[in-house]
Amino acid sequence: MTSFLKKFGPGFLFAGAAIGVSHLVQSTRAGADFGFGLIWALLLINLIKYPFFQFGPRYASGTGENLLQGYAKLGKWVLVAYFLLSFATMFTIQTAVTIVTAGIASSLFGNGTLVLWTTIITSVCFFILLLGRYQLLDSLMKYIVIVLTLSTLVAVILATQNYDHLISLAQTIPQDVTGIAFLIAFMGWMPAPLDITIWQSIWTVEKQKLNPSMTTKQYFFDFNVGYLATVVLGIGFISLGALVMFNSGESFSGNGTQFANQLIAMYTLSLGDWAKIIIGIAALTTMFSTTLTTLDASPRVMQISSELIFQRSFPKGYLFWLLILILGTLSIFFFFVSEMGLLIQVATVLSFLTAPFYAMLSYWLLTSKHTPEAIRPSRVLRIYSLIGIFLLIAFSVWYLTSLL
Repeated sequence: MTSFLKKFGPGFLFAGAAIGVSHLVQSTRAGADFGFGLIWALLLINLIKYPFFQFGPRYASGTGENLLQGYAKLGKWVLVAYFLLSFATMFTIQTAVTIVTAGIASSLFGNGTLVLWTTIITSVCFFILLLGRYQLLDSLMKYIVIVLTLSTLVAVILATQNYDHLISLAQTIPQDVTGIAFLIAFMGWMPAPLDITIWQSIWTVEKQKLNPSMTTKQYFFDFNVGYLATVVLGIGFISLGALVMFNSGESFSGNGTQFANQLIAMYTLSLGDWAKIIIGIAALTTMFSTTLTTLDASPRVMQISSELIFQRSFPKGYLFWLLILILGTLSIFFFFVSEMGLLIQVATVLSFLTAPFYAMLSYWLLTSKHTPEAIRPSRVLRIYSLIGIFLLIAFSVWYLTSLL
């Protein structure tokens, strides 16, 4: 089993980064508020984003470079635009995932405030990244994703058996501004923000250093397994929200600790009180993995993009950006500690509105002369990608016009 899992890597890191707020928070809330009515949105956005996420391991495994090194060949302005966008969003994203993680820890252990748990979690992540870096991430994530997948599937099966109403699979499209805003936020981080493809290209290059014998085909398989896991778990969390909370008169709280209590209670209602600790730990490890991977990836991309923009090496760049991210995250946290729902919505909407930019950038690079012909997308994949770009732009325009 261990030797088999060693063949996997960046795909599970992708799943670890993706299966977090988008699943535990947004998907369960989608099920609680709309029943099974937004499954169409989950499947559609996963289909739309698939080729652009795949471009990360495709380019990295075929060239030995990460996407940022590829973007540098398109022009310095591309890197500057990416740098500014990342700087504008990374603090909000990190704060959002850390607040949810701290809320679950506080709910599970029953001691300490959100401030205390945020400090503990951030400190633990900081030392793990300083000591273990990629190799430790690569080892941990496989087991975390497997445990959460199995526990969620079991919870859904038992919740279905305990559900005594007729299950409706009728799909719905929100019509009011609040519903549309939630839909865009839901799709913004489902299965993850599109810039994670850049993170995955970096993780793929790191994996190549550990296992040079892996082929491009193996990286595709690794990615597809991780991607499929995010889709299955997304449907699982929607199902839990729908089976346990839809039409119950209850709604999820915007407070981190209260939300975590509701989330764990949703599992225990299906599995029984004996499962509280198991599910709580599974949820905590999932959100911890997201917090850890985002805390690792953002400093990496900021260091790499800085070095490419200024064409010089910054040996302590990773540590510098890691400290900047931690300080910025804690600063935002102290101001928005009671506004978890608002913070997550802002982060997810920003991710959705920037998705067309990242999609067009990756498509441009992968179809350009800078990408070896052998790994360029096929004609079918190109058409598929162009349709995806059009739909991402159309959804963004729809959302912006709905605000007016």
